[in-house]
Amino acid sequence: MVWAVPCDCTSGDRTERALQRARVPERYCQCDFENYETDNDIENVTREQLAAWNRSLAQAKLVVQRFAEEFTPVASARTEHGLLLMGPCGVGKTHLAVAAMKAIVLRGLSGLFYDYRELLKAIQDSYNPESQSTEMSVLEPVLKTDILVLDDVGSSKPSPWALETVGHVLNTRYNEKRVTLLTTNFLDSDSAMNNSAGNTGPPRVAGMRSPTIEDSLTERVGRRIRSRLYEMCRTVEITAPDYRKEIRHAGRHS
Repeated sequence: MVWAVPCDCTSGDRTERALQRARVPERYCQCDFENYETDNDIENVTREQLAAWNRSLAQAKLVVQRFAEEFTPVASARTEHGLLLMGPCGVGKTHLAVAAMKAIVLRGLSGLFYDYRELLKAIQDSYNPESQSTEMSVLEPVLKTDILVLDDVGSSKPSPWALETVGHVLNTRYNEKRVTLLTTNFLDSDSAMNNSAGNTGPPRVAGMRSPTIEDSLTERVGRRIRSRLYEMCRTVEITAPDYRKEIRHAGRHS
């Protein structure tokens, strides 16, 4: 008897289809834990500073990889906490979020990736009478998917409608014990102040926003949403420079 054995191309097609269903942008489809670099080198910095940055990257990778490995959609065993990845541009927050989603959806679970601004725009567009979509057709997959990646949170200026909409998404997923993984370039104001003063963690780096109240995550998403995120997510702060700017090497952090 001859048995059919799936070839590598079949496996590749399955991965591609799974990522398309999850709406992962083409730019990030190759992101996984194996190609997330944690031993980068930058000129004109001290060894101690570079080591601190790389430790931060390695710790973030460890936390997110463990999160993906332990993720389960079964209500009785499901962790109720997602992740909030915080840090400046170019340190690999989206890379890690996609790597986690990829590991999860390839186990047959459902996932959905949305850029923060794109989600708000998709909902707004559904209000157009000529639109083929409705608000519920956009929101239902977002509310029901096993894992939601919401990328670049706070990237658009807050409005009452935006805050209400995002609050509804997060509250619904939290109440139904569905896990959300978020990324943001904005720090909490106290964390930003501490790092700026050199009181905790590695030094502040080029590309990281000034620690002003206006730039805090709370100012970008409101106190109610930031409070909810404390409940529903473990915060992972990555302290490192923008490696896209410093290294400019294809395949590095996104």
